[in-house]
Amino acid sequence: MELKPTGTWSVKDAAELYRIEEWGNGYFHISDEGEVEVRLKDKSLDSSISLLKIAKGLQERGMKLPVLLRFSNILDDRIQHINESFAQAMHDVGYLGEYRGVYPVKVNQQQQVIEEICRFGKQYHHGLETGSKAELIAALAYIDDPEAYVICNGYKDEEYIDLALRGISLGIQTVLVVEMPGETEIIIERARALKIKPNIGIRMKPSTIAGGHWTDSGGDRSVFGLDTTQVIAVVDHLKREGMLDCLKLLHYHLGSQIPNIHDIRVGATEAARFYAGLIHEGAPMGLLDIGGGLAIDYDGSCSNSSNSRNYTTTEYCVDIVEEVMTICKEQKIDHPTILSESGRALVSYYSVLLLNILDTNVFWDENHKEEEIPEVLLPALENLLYVKKMLTEKNTQECLNDLNYYREEIRNKFLYGTVNIRERAVAEHLYWSIIADIYKMEAKNQYVSPQIKELEHQLSDIYYGNFSLFQSLPDVWAIDQLFPIMPIHMLDKKPDRKAILSDITCDSEGKIDQFIGRNEIANTLSLHSIPLDEDYILGVFLVGAYQETLGDLHNLLGDTNVVSLTYDEEGKFQLHNELEGDTVSDVLSYVEYDPKQLESMIRTKAEKAVQEGRITAQQRRKIISAYTAGLRGYTYYETDQED
Repeated sequence: MELKPTGTWSVKDAAELYRIEEWGNGYFHISDEGEVEVRLKDKSLDSSISLLKIAKGLQERGMKLPVLLRFSNILDDRIQHINESFAQAMHDVGYLGEYRGVYPVKVNQQQQVIEEICRFGKQYHHGLETGSKAELIAALAYIDDPEAYVICNGYKDEEYIDLALRGISLGIQTVLVVEMPGETEIIIERARALKIKPNIGIRMKPSTIAGGHWTDSGGDRSVFGLDTTQVIAVVDHLKREGMLDCLKLLHYHLGSQIPNIHDIRVGATEAARFYAGLIHEGAPMGLLDIGGGLAIDYDGSCSNSSNSRNYTTTEYCVDIVEEVMTICKEQKIDHPTILSESGRALVSYYSVLLLNILDTNVFWDENHKEEEIPEVLLPALENLLYVKKMLTEKNTQECLNDLNYYREEIRNKFLYGTVNIRERAVAEHLYWSIIADIYKMEAKNQYVSPQIKELEHQLSDIYYGNFSLFQSLPDVWAIDQLFPIMPIHMLDKKPDRKAILSDITCDSEGKIDQFIGRNEIANTLSLHSIPLDEDYILGVFLVGAYQETLGDLHNLLGDTNVVSLTYDEEGKFQLHNELEGDTVSDVLSYVEYDPKQLESMIRTKAEKAVQEGRITAQQRRKIISAYTAGLRGYTYYETDQED
């Protein structure tokens, strides 16, 4: 669908259209040249670099789109931000405890992420949270700080527990969190067998239920955690075994991406009451783990919608610290060290997916020259032409109803053979031209009915992007997550098309048809007509949390190319940790094919074809060469194939 240009256009208009200043959080902006730039150091213009220049530089080096960019400086800034926000909040209100962050490995398990958090976060004693043996094994190797914590959640067998206990022997502060009643006995048995005193935590089930996508993390029916009766049972068990002095931590988790600060405050109050109760039961405690939930503003609305939040990081920190301090003062107990498991808030901004548009499907183009309808076709189109003739700004809804009725009538006649294929084709074209006229008339009105609004979606183009939704953006498909999406260049020109996005999987659900809008979710995205002489590149932002590890191999489209970029102390940009995406051979091996066996099977088929005289020996060589090159190739669309 075409957008008619009105007045002058500037990059300021583009910033407002795509809301980059609202969701970008200072990390992204539009340059005077109309290109999206990323700020990598202190959110300053001096450390800005164009995403388009990065993309072109990678292509010149032989790295193809789609590509995932990781910005280490942004990750560092996020670690600094949350640690210093809690430190400032504690200082301002006179809190006497400390803060320790623990990053949940499950949010993004990539080695580069864990390495950077442990390296840069060491100055803040930032630790890790693990939920499996594999995550714990990685954490034990990378944590090199006796003041950082490794919080051990998830299902725990003897091997998991033994690894955590031996971590204590290595000088690592591992804490085994009891999430199910049966775990207490196993922890006690293994601690005695290894003669290692454990650090034990309890995960409580908060009655508080937070809003957003992950409401099941709280409440009586939450899967993990102990209810009040079970908490007391664990306390009594530890007392009987003479190990109550090992109980150091209380943990709770309301959910991920909590949009409303009210829920966070109530949850902190409930947890602080539990914490005080455990101290009065005789446990030494000292650690209060408030879990995750610190949200980011995906849509820039600063609201309590599931894609946003109605608070700042500073408000989040102050409210939690004040709630805990108030109850500690009332109960006359020491202020605990507060731990938080913020993952999304740390890594979301860190990654940007760049993808090129391969093709478009245009449903209606106003610049298309209307051709005269042959007289022989006019009888079949009589009713549609009457609607077109009678259409005015006052009867758009009536004409829309008639229009849909008459198109259905023509389609039914086609099924019964009384309308031929050419008559139907002209009828469909006429239908869309009238739909466009109706929408233009209605779009001027202040109030537009839902039925008329749907016309925008019907008229919108389909832009085919070189990516897999299921591999790179699974939350879009699974939970209707909104991610900021916009062109990374040409923003000094007014977008002239309305579109939805489709990936290159052969799946009708591999599409994106919900986008960030002004005060509402939009069902189309404003884009430019595809330039003839260059790639049209889109950026999908804030994809650092979960998307890299939840993706699947739908249509056997594998991991994209990945490159990290940093701004060093000398003021230079550096590309590093370039990782080639999966080859066809890689993804086939993931699903238990043997690429060498496949190649052997093709060789056998080709030789048989030579013996049967269907191809020559030279043609056999070219077939095998093409097949082996395909095995080595990128799983995504490649535009520079060699002959």
